[in-house]
Amino acid sequence: MEENFFQQRIDLSGLSRAAFDIRNEIARVIVGQHKMVDLLLTGLLCDGHILIEGVPGVAKTLAAKLLAKIIDADFSRLQFTPDLMPSDVVGTSVFNPKEGEFKFKAGPVFSNIILIDEINRAPAKTQAALFEVMEERQVTVDGVTHIMHSPFMVLATQNPIEQEGTYRLPEAQLDRFLFKIEVKYPSLSEEISILTNHQGRSQEQLLSDIRKVLSPHDLQYYRNQVQSIIVEPKLIEFIARIVNETRNNPSLYLGASPRASLSILKAAKATAAIRGRDFVTPEDIVETAPHVLRHRIILTPEKEMEGITADDLIENILKSIEVPR
Repeated sequence: MEENFFQQRIDLSGLSRAAFDIRNEIARVIVGQHKMVDLLLTGLLCDGHILIEGVPGVAKTLAAKLLAKIIDADFSRLQFTPDLMPSDVVGTSVFNPKEGEFKFKAGPVFSNIILIDEINRAPAKTQAALFEVMEERQVTVDGVTHIMHSPFMVLATQNPIEQEGTYRLPEAQLDRFLFKIEVKYPSLSEEISILTNHQGRSQEQLLSDIRKVLSPHDLQYYRNQVQSIIVEPKLIEFIARIVNETRNNPSLYLGASPRASLSILKAAKATAAIRGRDFVTPEDIVETAPHVLRHRIILTPEKEMEGITADDLIENILKSIEVPR
């Protein structure tokens, strides 16, 4: 009887195997950065957009390229610059003299995996062009709505060090990113492995050997499985308490939105599924919450002056709320 009680209700073997294969393919090119890879996988299963922040040279852009290569889907890359216009992103209507009418010419955002490099280098009007497509998976130009094909995922990178020639992303846009992943430097042993890997082969050769692991059809099937992961009511309340605390915390000028609650829920489900479980545990929530919240909250100027970070505050909030068992 006990065996039946603990039996898996959802067969996640295919999803776990695909996650294992994706990790292996990425590890052939990128040494270490396991947390970033796991979060990219989670974001892929959640149908969420991801902001990757780190100093130059820590494989942010490379990771996004690899993810697109592993999925049998279209890929496009946008380099954001201060002179980039909204029409350079979404497209524009062009007059066709032969037919005597305007025809819509789609921009590079019409793809499946979109890599936006240095996203914070474009001004607010260009950032605003992404609002509709990131949230609703559609673009409206000249009153005509164009629907994006699934999968549709924006992977954006930014450098936290350089401030000259950059713009702060609007809060409405930051809220549309499922995660903000902070990428750290590799350890000494990892750096030695990186040098060893690249000593005999170029990056292009390493990338050429990467095989496709997932089809869009498989990805959609696994996303549907993630939706079916079981979350107990007490864990739903736990998520709500975490997000609610950010709105009532005296150290915060801006708390997280209901979209953050939904993002934690989806991310916890995907984390459980990747680990082969058909139910969410409190650990899944505690582990994913910082990556969901760090870009959605704003500290008061006083706390910023004290040197407190968003991650410090999130850690304190998570410690202050009783974990359900």
